[in-house]
Amino acid sequence: MLTASLVLSLTLTLAAQAQNSDVKSLLRTGQSALDEGDFLRAASSFEAARQLSPESLEANRGLLLAYLQSGRLRDAENVGLFAIARWPKDPQLQHWTGLVYFKEGRNAKALELLQRAERLDGSGDDIHFDVALVLLAENQYTDAAQELETVVKLDPKAALAHVLLGRAYQNTNRTVQAIDQFHTALTLEPNIPLGHYHLGFAYASLGRNQEAIAEYEKELVHSPGNASALYQLGHCLLQAGEYKSAATFLKKAVAVDSQNLDSSYDLGKALLLQGDAEAAVPALRRAVELKPADPGPHYQLARALEKIGRKEEAQQEFQTFSSLKKNQPVTGGMAAGPIQ
Repeated sequence: MLTASLVLSLTLTLAAQAQNSDVKSLLRTGQSALDEGDFLRAASSFEAARQLSPESLEANRGLLLAYLQSGRLRDAENVGLFAIARWPKDPQLQHWTGLVYFKEGRNAKALELLQRAERLDGSGDDIHFDVALVLLAENQYTDAAQELETVVKLDPKAALAHVLLGRAYQNTNRTVQAIDQFHTALTLEPNIPLGHYHLGFAYASLGRNQEAIAEYEKELVHSPGNASALYQLGHCLLQAGEYKSAATFLKKAVAVDSQNLDSSYDLGKALLLQGDAEAAVPALRRAVELKPADPGPHYQLARALEKIGRKEEAQQEFQTFSSLKKNQPVTGGMAAGPIQ
């Protein structure tokens, strides 16, 4: 006959086995939901597993990732901080919590955790890629380039990493190397977003306008509503003296993004240069409205007004231009395009 203590011990063992089975089942369900992109179901399953087994690393990892992927950043942060305190040497917890901070715009904290994850286990390309993203967001292009160089060594076929490495090179005045990276990315993935745009930007920065124009045109085949590509194409055409074509694309750029000073300014210049001063006036007035302290639009507006016989208004704009130009500090720097 079983004693009371043996019965209790057997009962507890069976209960623990049942609980362990339930936890494993919930973990499988959560992982399956993550794989399917059903982050709400994944979070529910991992939370249930965590309630049954708070010391389960897998449950905490899964819940953190599910919250991160579903955009529940505050919940993800809370889970991440709890889990890191319990498992401080786990690189995935450091990595994913770092991504939470990055998504929250807390880049210094994100970089701290991501670099800690990198020190714990830097064998995968994903952590180096995410460190590079934070560095790019902070305009730390030299350090970002080093991280991305590691990524493309670990995974030479990572097309997006080649694009971002090219961007980092472009912003550290290594334009020839940037062009090589953009070419590699486009060879790997011909339709990669912004691949042709960035290649066009690099060509334009070297004064290779016709090659830049060809790349911007290719970008617009895949993303016809890209305001930056429309503007840059129009700008290159304007520089090449193709005023009518420039105006066509600059009008589209203004239609997509009416807040872009450069698009309105270049549109006014293109219309003025092709002899349509009347049409140039509204575009140049818009440029003045967007940035009244910039002398350039005032000068071009004065020229347009003068050509259509509005002498007094033209004189006022010339005077404004002269005054602003006199007070304008000398500045310099390289233009930048979008990262992705």
